[in-house]
Amino acid sequence: MKLEDRRRFLLEMAGSAAAVSALRAEAFAAPAGQSTTQGNAAPNSGAAKHWDKPLIKFAVIGINHAHIYGQCNAVIRGGGELVAVFAKEPDLLANFQKYFPWVKVAKTEDEILQDPAIKLVLTSGIPNERAPLGIRVMRAGKDFMSDKPGMTTLEQLAEVRKVQAETKRIYSILYSERHEVPAAIKAGELVKAGAIGRVLQTINLAPHRINPKSRPEWFFQKERYGGILTDIGSHQAEQFLYYTGSTEFTIVASQVGNLNYPQYPGLEDFGDLMVRGNGGTGYIRVDWFTPDGLPTWGDGRLTILGTDGYIELRKYVDIAGRPGGNHLFLVDKKAVQYMDCKDVEMPYGKNLVQDVLNRTETSMPQAHVFLTMQLVLEAEAKAQKIGKA
Repeated sequence: MKLEDRRRFLLEMAGSAAAVSALRAEAFAAPAGQSTTQGNAAPNSGAAKHWDKPLIKFAVIGINHAHIYGQCNAVIRGGGELVAVFAKEPDLLANFQKYFPWVKVAKTEDEILQDPAIKLVLTSGIPNERAPLGIRVMRAGKDFMSDKPGMTTLEQLAEVRKVQAETKRIYSILYSERHEVPAAIKAGELVKAGAIGRVLQTINLAPHRINPKSRPEWFFQKERYGGILTDIGSHQAEQFLYYTGSTEFTIVASQVGNLNYPQYPGLEDFGDLMVRGNGGTGYIRVDWFTPDGLPTWGDGRLTILGTDGYIELRKYVDIAGRPGGNHLFLVDKKAVQYMDCKDVEMPYGKNLVQDVLNRTETSMPQAHVFLTMQLVLEAEAKAQKIGKA
């Protein structure tokens, strides 16, 4: 893939929820009792901060998706210090160093895995390479955080579950469309407070912009990205399980297809599924059909239906005209309310750092991490094929 195409790919993907903070300046709130010092900001990349007294040291192996910037920033916000990176691609590594100029470049993966000071390893490597890496990380005695999807087959999931149970290490997956979207955090707070009664259903629509010329080769190879429900759909499946409180599920129906890109036979550009859980039902639609006229990468929408009202999120854009993203609408028995959620704290990174330190599960229960991937992997495996492209 040409250098300019890689960079265009990173810039396009940087519009996603987990990576948006990597390309703009933002002030990170310090954990209680800690001060910050300003790091040198890379040109056009925003300002990252690091701690005078970090709580943990972490490293990165694999940076094939720009979500890695949001992953790192989440841990940095939580008190982590990024100390090392290993990547095979010189151009991707160069971009990463511009944003994190203090980071040490490791010569090999083992240099990171054998460093006892490093407690947590992050990756946004090619999707089908993430689970094998996570297994190596856990067996090296370190905790692991992957970009989604955290694995691409049910066989990988079974092996990861086995090794995680044996090692007792953390295998986290940053489902950024909830963990790194302030409006989604606020919705969870409202649901927990009983604002809409008992949750009955979630409806999650997640269009994305494709820009095929900017994509790397693996993007079009299903065995490498895992299919559209496995990849994008893991965000929405996680939200369904979280907001309904479901710990069990049944796939009612699922379908995937290539509807518009016959030149890329390995691509799935559309997928949807219906799921029934022990806490509610859900409908999920994911696609690569964001039109060029939309001013952002996708119009992500979530509706949470309850017995006493509903919540609707417009996560990234309000096509009715309000600026920015993180728009929440609450309709209950008394009124219609609008909430601008852009300043809501995102606690995932802070909680994950504390989990590493205290061996707890405050950022996300381990069973929930795996159940999310089981849901989409089963849905992908059972999906009917549609389309003629």
